[in-house]
Amino acid sequence: MASTANRRPVMTLYSRSDCPLSHRVRIVLAEKSITADVVDVDIDHLPEDLIELNSYNSEPTLVDRELVLYDSHIIMEYLDERFPHPPLMPVDPVSRARARMMLYRINNDWYSLLNDINSNDAKRAVKAAKELRDGLILIAPAFVKSPYFMSEEVALIDCSLAPLLWRLSHYGIELPAKAKPVMDYAKRLFDRESFNTSMSELERELTTA
Repeated sequence: MASTANRRPVMTLYSRSDCPLSHRVRIVLAEKSITADVVDVDIDHLPEDLIELNSYNSEPTLVDRELVLYDSHIIMEYLDERFPHPPLMPVDPVSRARARMMLYRINNDWYSLLNDINSNDAKRAVKAAKELRDGLILIAPAFVKSPYFMSEEVALIDCSLAPLLWRLSHYGIELPAKAKPVMDYAKRLFDRESFNTSMSELERELTTA
């Protein structure tokens, strides 16, 4: 992930191999070439040290020396600030606030649908999948002028969107022709070395399962 000369202090990330929230943290680690000990968590057999560290027993969980972080969004911003190069958030306050609002929308409007999409309730799953599909179609024009989300460089927003886009076929979501800018954007993300480095074996199999 990083050359010996650029290697950084080892952190521990407790990560689930099929979890998009864990995946987006792994993408940030890869984008910044941060050396981390990634512990694959079996949700049915949680490691004892994770249970001791995180009272919510959730993943991803990042441990950096005495610091323990539970929320994927907080972890991503922490990593960006802890290792500022390359930056994944804008420098100026206005642009940073706008980026945080978009990250909030991604979490609130799309990631919140995943429990229903993955549920055993077919009606709820179909409704949630349609809502995610419609949201992506609506946002398609944002990818026409710039290679990444309204930016020339990859940012935390892209790191958050990539795991969702990678899983679309797994969720049974097919985008129409008018959403081609989204799929072109997705391919640019998937072609990045950092994205390939970030994936678990299980995630690699999602598009062929």
